[in-house]
Amino acid sequence: MTPRRLFIFVEGSDDQRFFSRVIVPFLEGEYASVEIITYASMKSVKVCRFVRSITAMDHDFILCGDIDQERNVKAKKAVLKSRFCVLSDDRIVVIIQEIESWYLAGLNDKAQRHLSLRSYRNTNHITKEIFNRMIPRSYTSRIAFMADILDLFLLDMALEKNRSFRYFFTRFMAPAGPGSGATRAGSGTLAGAGDGQ
Repeated sequence: MTPRRLFIFVEGSDDQRFFSRVIVPFLEGEYASVEIITYASMKSVKVCRFVRSITAMDHDFILCGDIDQERNVKAKKAVLKSRFCVLSDDRIVVIIQEIESWYLAGLNDKAQRHLSLRSYRNTNHITKEIFNRMIPRSYTSRIAFMADILDLFLLDMALEKNRSFRYFFTRFMAPAGPGSGATRAGSGTLAGAGDGQ
């Protein structure tokens, strides 16, 4: 029997950076391999063929997408299912609002002060535009700012501050991890209650 592989489909490079750093380390032990596929520049038919071949080989996949302008999670899942021939809702994760909200969710008060950011209770409202306006002037590179966020990222904070991250964690990561407590990205796991999507 071929060991199962996991393919995570994400929209673009910011998503890929986050998933590589925060998500993949937790899931690697559960699969023969965990691969991230960016689909923003791929044709729908190509993604569809990819998904069908993964399913036919009895491997796993997760398809992630920002909620964008859709009115709710159900509507966004319907859009993604029709675009990429994904047959099951439980393979889709809708990021609210955009991946930048997951980055910022992992910062505690000390980390926010360190990065010269204002304090916030949750990041469910954070869009790319809001995130870009928050980047301190001391940063000449958006990527460098995101890398610094990931260096300070705490899973327990992200679980508290973003409901779609909490759903993703509970649905796909919590069963895989052995530990608990406040952990930095890639160094452990937490149990957390999830919100349905």
